[in-house]
Amino acid sequence: MKILVTGGAGFIGSAVVRQAIAEGLEVVNLDALTYAANIANVASVAGHPNYAFVQADIRDRTAVDSALAEHQPDAVMHLAAESHVDRSIDGPAAFIETNITGTYALLEAARAYWEGRGRPETFRFHHISTDEVYGSLGAEGLFTEQTAYAPNSPYSASKAASDHLARAWGETYGLPVLITNCSNNYGPFHFPEKLIPVVILNALAGKAIPVYGKGENVRDWLFVEDHAAALLHVVREGVVGRVYNIGGENEARNIDLVQMICAILDQKRPQDAPHERLVTFVEDRPGHDARYAIDPTRLRDELGWRPSVTLEEGLRRTVDWYLENEAWWRPLLERDGVGKRLGTGT
Repeated sequence: MKILVTGGAGFIGSAVVRQAIAEGLEVVNLDALTYAANIANVASVAGHPNYAFVQADIRDRTAVDSALAEHQPDAVMHLAAESHVDRSIDGPAAFIETNITGTYALLEAARAYWEGRGRPETFRFHHISTDEVYGSLGAEGLFTEQTAYAPNSPYSASKAASDHLARAWGETYGLPVLITNCSNNYGPFHFPEKLIPVVILNALAGKAIPVYGKGENVRDWLFVEDHAAALLHVVREGVVGRVYNIGGENEARNIDLVQMICAILDQKRPQDAPHERLVTFVEDRPGHDARYAIDPTRLRDELGWRPSVTLEEGLRRTVDWYLENEAWWRPLLERDGVGKRLGTGT
């Protein structure tokens, strides 16, 4: 099987690329290399005979058409997206352009490619999305594939729109579409503007660890390598037209998560303990969803997949990775917006 992965130099996309190569698949990585991408994320597979890289923007129809025609993939896995909620509050235009207009252009390119090959039944267009499209939960309940959409940020609204486009191209044109919605990812190669790498890197630098509000927002945490394995399982075994929610089955309040990371760092860097002294509560994010939690029953019962990494294990592996890979994260701290509080202009 040959897959074309959009956004394959990003956090989740690169995990898919590395996992796919490890599983013996052929991979074409199409990435525009915007601020959150890093070609170093796929350095371990560069030069592999089953790997090819194409630098292109998904909005560039000519470039995408050319990549599809040249590489002839059996599936498209669409992960390219603007994904940082705080940035979407300050600058929603980029999210509309990439997540909506870009998804439209990619769907049209995939449809033309699929129809041009005689509409093969084995082709798949796998659209990868987020649980944030469902909005916010109270203290009880779980998101299912039937949960009504209620996005609350420009980011989640743009992803909700892209989900609807993917579904519509399946229903209207017959394109063999699969959609997955995942919970919060974390792990190696996580761009250092998201919560877990911010906690780790600020703690190592002896800087304040910012926690929004009172830290009571709850997320379900999914180790990125588990997610990559699930996505590859879905693209091969999933039923066309189905939506599958992928969860980590690891709910935690933000403050509890931060305290877990600090405790791990206390063990790894005892000379700087206690790291929890650096925790600083800051003004909450506008429209901050209270809780996300996924019901993964469909994925487990229909396709036999469930996560293998606990939150405690995953956090330890993540902290170890950052401690061992300063040469990867240090240059990224100089990129625009990294290390600054974003999303407060509203």
